[in-house]
Amino acid sequence: MQIRYALYFTPPPGHPLSEFGSALLGYDCNTGELRPQPALPGIDTEEQHRFTEDPRRYGFHATLKAPFRLPEGSSEVALRRDLTAFASQTPPVELGALVPVLLGRFVALVPAVPSTALALFAAECVAAFEAHRAPLTEAERARRDPDAMPRRQAALLDRWGYPYVFEEFRFHMTLTGALREERRALWLERLAQLCDGLPLVMIDAISLLRQDGPDRRFRVIERAALGTLL
Repeated sequence: MQIRYALYFTPPPGHPLSEFGSALLGYDCNTGELRPQPALPGIDTEEQHRFTEDPRRYGFHATLKAPFRLPEGSSEVALRRDLTAFASQTPPVELGALVPVLLGRFVALVPAVPSTALALFAAECVAAFEAHRAPLTEAERARRDPDAMPRRQAALLDRWGYPYVFEEFRFHMTLTGALREERRALWLERLAQLCDGLPLVMIDAISLLRQDGPDRRFRVIERAALGTLL
C-alpha cells in the first residue's frame, strides 16, 4: 500500500466554509464521509458529480505542501512531531474574503485581496517539511509532463516535487475539475451564487491529510493549531 501525505489548509470542521466546500464536492475530508451535493440550477446531478470527481479525491482544501511519500528515515510520528513544533511557532494568517474565479479550466476560491503574508506562510510550509518528502519517481515526474511547463516551473518540480511553489504559488481552493469551455460561465455563476455571504476566515491551523492508496481519498488526520507558543 502506497501512503501519501499532504499539508493543506482546511477550514475548521463545522465552519460555514467547511460545510460549503464539503457539500459542494460531496465529500467531507474531516470525517471521510460522502455528503449530498446541493442543487445547481441548469447543472444536472450527473454533470455535477462528474465535474467534482477530481477535487473530491483530495477534499476541500488549499495546498500548502503538495502530496508526497515519506522517505526512508522518516515516519508519520516524526512528521506529526515536526508539524506540531512548526505550527506552534507560526502565527495565524488572515485569509479574508474569498471569491470564485476561473483558473484555466476550473473554478476555485481565491483571496479577494492578495497577501504577502499568505505567500510567505505557504513558502515556509514547503521548505520546512522537505526532509519528509521522498524524491519523485520517474513515473510521478512524467505524470506532471515537465516538458510542457515553463522552465522555471519544471525546475521547481525537480527541486521541490511540485511546480506551483514560491513565486509560482497562488492560494486557491478548488471547486471543480476541468470544465468544458461552453459550461464554464454557468458553473462560475452558479458557484458565485452558492458561496455568496460566506464569512471571512483565518488560517489558524495546518491540516495533515493521509491517502491510504492511489484509489483512496485524502482524509484529515491532524489539525495543528498555529501560534500556540507565541
